[in-house]
Amino acid sequence: MKHTLKRQLRRLASQRPYQIAAASAAALTLATGAGALISATDDAPAGRASAAVAELRSDTGVASRGEERTAPSPSDAPETGAPSSPSASPAAKKTADPDLTRKPAPKPPASKVLDYDYQAQTTYFYCGPAATRNALSASGIERSQDALAAQLGTTEMGTNSAEDTTRVLNAVVKGSPYRTRMFPDAPSPAQMDQLQADVVRAITDGRGVVANIVGDATDVDGGWHSFSGGHYIAVVGYRDNGRTVKIADSANPAVPSYWITTIDLANWITTRGYSA
Repeated sequence: MKHTLKRQLRRLASQRPYQIAAASAAALTLATGAGALISATDDAPAGRASAAVAELRSDTGVASRGEERTAPSPSDAPETGAPSSPSASPAAKKTADPDLTRKPAPKPPASKVLDYDYQAQTTYFYCGPAATRNALSASGIERSQDALAAQLGTTEMGTNSAEDTTRVLNAVVKGSPYRTRMFPDAPSPAQMDQLQADVVRAITDGRGVVANIVGDATDVDGGWHSFSGGHYIAVVGYRDNGRTVKIADSANPAVPSYWITTIDLANWITTRGYSA
């Protein structure tokens, strides 16, 4: 029994240094690992480093379970590019400049008659110069029939075409607003609508229209007007949104003006044209 007790004592003596050494090695490893982790996180934000150490402590049992991890403060939160409120943005305070806002064009009146100065033609072949003169008077422009006849190239054979009246009107009226439209054949509904629109636009702008007509037409009051060889008239007003137009006719001072439908005027212009 004495030998057996001695062997057990020797075995215990040989095992204890090993256990002591193993425990020391484990403690050294734990300390070294924690130091390395702390050193590696020196460049990281303080919040994350603290969290990492706390995690290590928790995993190793060093920290107690009641120890709370440190949360980043509101001041550590990353900033965003968006303003905190719409009022913070200068652009949000800007409003559209009323002077730069495009406004729709005003609607033309349902009816309008220009203030013009009527004059009958001074010769039988001066209808072109007289109609041009009457139309210009509505724009406040005074020209004699003789002066206009020279510009139009009018002869005893008359004035050639609406191309001439357009040319002379644009030479006198600022901005050259007049355009020529020809009706080689009987006008289509679209051409009649165009004539109506052209008359309304010109009259609304304060300009008279000159039309080259031929043949017969009856006005809204039943008056009959016949010009088999051709004639020039001025359009100086409209009503019913342009469905009826007022004619200043230089042929007969006894009947200086009358009303005619736009459709009848369009047919009266057939094979001729107008300046509007």
